[in-house]
Amino acid sequence: MGNVVLNLSMTEINKMKSYYEGKLLEKTPPGSVFAAKTSGSMITAYKSGKVLFQGSGSETEASRWGVAAAKSTAPAKTSAPKGSVPSGISQMSVIGSDEVGTGDFFGPITVVAAYVRKEDIPLLKELGVRDSKDLNDEKIIAIAKVIKDIVPFSLMTLKNEKYNQLQKSGMSQGKMKALLHNQAILNVLEKISPVKPEAILIDQFVQESTYYQHIKNQKAVARENVYFSTKAEGIHLAVAAASILARYAFVQYFDKLSDSAGFKIPKGAGAQVDEAAAKLILKKGREVLPQFVKLHFANTEKAMNLVNKKRR
Repeated sequence: MGNVVLNLSMTEINKMKSYYEGKLLEKTPPGSVFAAKTSGSMITAYKSGKVLFQGSGSETEASRWGVAAAKSTAPAKTSAPKGSVPSGISQMSVIGSDEVGTGDFFGPITVVAAYVRKEDIPLLKELGVRDSKDLNDEKIIAIAKVIKDIVPFSLMTLKNEKYNQLQKSGMSQGKMKALLHNQAILNVLEKISPVKPEAILIDQFVQESTYYQHIKNQKAVARENVYFSTKAEGIHLAVAAASILARYAFVQYFDKLSDSAGFKIPKGAGAQVDEAAAKLILKKGREVLPQFVKLHFANTEKAMNLVNKKRR
């Protein structure tokens, strides 16, 4: 299946919508202006100005609009594979997995595994998929809304209450993450079956031996063609896509937490979160903290100290 992305003005997109009037689909992806289906192509136009053509006739359909098919000719910014990671992995069909939220006092841990076919790599580059650390939340949300309908993925969210229960029972954060990564990868493998990825790349957070030690008692463990590397977002776009989707889910969850708190909750683990936690305790009581924060962080004690000072 071919993929082409064009960048068009909203005037041109509206002309396209009129042209495809008899072939418009009722159900359209979030952030889109319209979606249409022809005999050889699926066309989705987004408010960002990007128009995605998918299917065997995508290049022919795109050429109707007098614009050359958009193909990325610039070399990808990739990191050198580390350890046992295959040298050609950046151009393979890969499941990548990454997590967000482990260092944030407020909010859950979100883990995503995502499958990117090698033929979709140019498309994802065109859509702006890259290391999520180079993107602000607004850009991440915009990209995630598009790629979530293109890339098969699985999202695992470890909410604060469950996190705190597991942590109190003695489970390390590393083991929690290993369990989440393994399950997300298994879910994606099931989604794309009978297709198998050429590789599975995990953004490394523990040694490989420790990772497998953490998940040794699970009913199923993904082991075939699994590789680990730090800075994996720069090695394959599957990990970058997973990171963007994980961040998108994390931001959405944060918005819900803010709604529950009645004020905007900050991210991170700095002094501003101590103030926010103190405000939450004064407003709703300390008993609500397990629903909002990772209790074992030093921020809990700092927030309580602030509360005590304000109550004097």
